Amino acid sequence: MESSNGSTTSQPAPAVVKLKPIEATPETFQEFGQVIEASPDGEEFGPADAQLDLSRGIPRFYIMHLEDRALKFSNITHHANVTQCLGSIGGNVWYLGVAKPSIVDPSEIKGTTGVDVIQSHCGHYHVPPFVDDVRAFRISGAKFLKLNRGTWHAGPLFKQDAMDFYNLELSNTNVVDHTTHNFVKKNNVVFMLDD
Repeated sequence: MESSNGSTTSQPAPAVVKLKPIEATPETFQEFGQVIEASPDGEEFGPADAQLDLSRGIPRFYIMHLEDRALKFSNITHHANVTQCLGSIGGNVWYLGVAKPSIVDPSEIKGTTGVDVIQSHCGHYHVPPFVDDVRAFRISGAKFLKLNRGTWHAGPLFKQDAMDFYNLELSNTNVVDHTTHNFVKKNNVVFMLDD
């Protein structure tokens, strides 16, 4: 970083925020989405099934290969137009950092003071996630997560060198509906999972 007199100044090293992951269950994860577990074949659709919103585009269901995703993060992302489902192939343990959705309706922000409302490059408005609102979850066994529309998420993260995940979103989610908050740039913090 350069100061006004031409000398170089450095930003202090980011503070490390340690998060203790908790196991994702339907109860612990309900503010962020759903935990979907096996159900008997032939059981009718109900509230324990993924409540999906894929209405704003063409659904894309694919296997995502990820490498080197250590238990730390400084960026967190949300998708305003779709619910997203993630699960590990084989039920291996993985982790996800999350914060509650913070998308706001433009008609609700007039006259709002003291709130940092930002328009995403994708067009919608949101409030950036607060450092203190970030949580970490451990996902183990034969289950997957359905993220509510707008849920901030970092990951999947894992201890292995590589893992494969199935991913259900829209065909253009990562092109037109990908809003990211950089905690190092905006808050000078990085998150480490303590597991």
